[in-house]
Amino acid sequence: MRTFFYGAQILGDKYNREPSWGGEITDREIEKRIEESIDVLAEGFVEGIFEASDEGIEGEEDVTKEEQVKESRKKVYIAVAVCLIALYSGIAIYFTNHFYFGSEINAISVSGKSLKSAQEQLASGLQAYTLTLVERSGSTEEITGSDIGLRNNSDEDLYKFKERQDPFRWFLAPFKGEDYKIRVQVVYDEKRLLKKIDSLACFEPVNVIEPKNPGFVCLGKSFIVRAEDEGNKINKLLLSSKIAEAILNGETKLDLETADCYVKPEYTCLSSEVVEAKNTLNKYVFSEIIYKFGEKEEVVDGLTINGWLSADENYEVTVDEKKVAEWLRDLAETYDTVGKTRNFTASTGETVLIGGGDYGWVMDVVKETENLMSDVKAGRKVTKEPAYRQTAAERKSNDIGNVYVEINIEQQRLWFYKDGLLMVEGSIVTGDVSKHRQTPKGIYRLKYKQRDAILRGPDYEAPVTYWMPFNKGIGLHDATWRSRFGGKIYMTNGSHGCVNLPFSVAEIIFDNIEVDTPVIVY
Repeated sequence: MRTFFYGAQILGDKYNREPSWGGEITDREIEKRIEESIDVLAEGFVEGIFEASDEGIEGEEDVTKEEQVKESRKKVYIAVAVCLIALYSGIAIYFTNHFYFGSEINAISVSGKSLKSAQEQLASGLQAYTLTLVERSGSTEEITGSDIGLRNNSDEDLYKFKERQDPFRWFLAPFKGEDYKIRVQVVYDEKRLLKKIDSLACFEPVNVIEPKNPGFVCLGKSFIVRAEDEGNKINKLLLSSKIAEAILNGETKLDLETADCYVKPEYTCLSSEVVEAKNTLNKYVFSEIIYKFGEKEEVVDGLTINGWLSADENYEVTVDEKKVAEWLRDLAETYDTVGKTRNFTASTGETVLIGGGDYGWVMDVVKETENLMSDVKAGRKVTKEPAYRQTAAERKSNDIGNVYVEINIEQQRLWFYKDGLLMVEGSIVTGDVSKHRQTPKGIYRLKYKQRDAILRGPDYEAPVTYWMPFNKGIGLHDATWRSRFGGKIYMTNGSHGCVNLPFSVAEIIFDNIEVDTPVIVY
């Protein structure tokens, strides 16, 4: 039995001291020493058996064989029990000052380490700690424990952890592995961490792509949604919080996408506001407004309308009133005729060019802008004429029609046509040339007609029976104070600018003319 106790003593001695070479023993070395001790105990166990047998044989001769066997078994059992007790005690003695095999602190192995060695191992492991940041592009960046001064906050948790490991219950450790893996609180230098975060490549302006909300693209006569651009801009405040949390939890990898650290577009292509805006845009470009200008047409369709449409940051669709008005002004420039030069076939048979005056077509751009925007917003398909501030007789080349007054200043002659028929003609007297009171040339509208008017000026007052103004204070009227008309009277004894008519001519014109009838002076 001496060998049993010798083996137990070796086991106890081996596991109750630090290694003589000054380093920490490894798990394998510990297991090897335990195996060596078990071999010693086993050797003692075998020797004990032989000793027990020899002692039995050397006993009294009168002991029966059966009693010898029983005595031998009893001694074997005792030897085995002593061996196991010695093994158990030796290991228990070792774990009095060392952590259980499989012990981990913050995922750092302290298996079989003494408390001091565990503290050093933990400090070294925290300095070597690395948190890998996985970015949206697949790029990675790292923050290490040495970057941020990562360290254990207190050794108290280590002491408590060791106290929980009852050295006499070491044999239960393999069955409660998770019970011997703990996390202890760590601390870091906040300024160093913030500085490290600020230096990350993902925050360099050249690398940052701002997120963009969905947009719209017009293909022909319809709009489609251009998907949002997620970009790669990171919410620094959120990322800092996630990094701090990961470090305190001992995590070694932080996926920025999974952690939801990226700044998102406010809207996506599936947002109800975006879908509704697209539908509205397509409703508007579905419109088709055809403007009639006599035999000519101008079409407003989706190809034109899409240039007037926009959606703001909240996806409110608007029709740009200024662009609509600009388009209509261009249209009016083409089809308005007031003041434009026209070819006119005179009563003498010659063709003359006449410009100026206030007769002709004038589109009401303001009113038609409202109308056109209303048509677009309603998605209408309609053929119509635009709103006018002033109209003319027709939409042909000179828009004069077949009802007009024609005045030839050079010939001092007037003709009045109604429905293409000559109603009356006669000699006239126009503005006095010698006094620079010439009757202005051009095509004018008859503004109104009045019976029994009094015409007044700085140096005259003249009552007339028939008054028909066409250019401010200039008009057609009877001039009963004249005995002669025509010829060259207008060169030296003309009117103040009006067209003086014989009474009978004035009467016929007055009785048949309507307001807005063109008065052509050339």
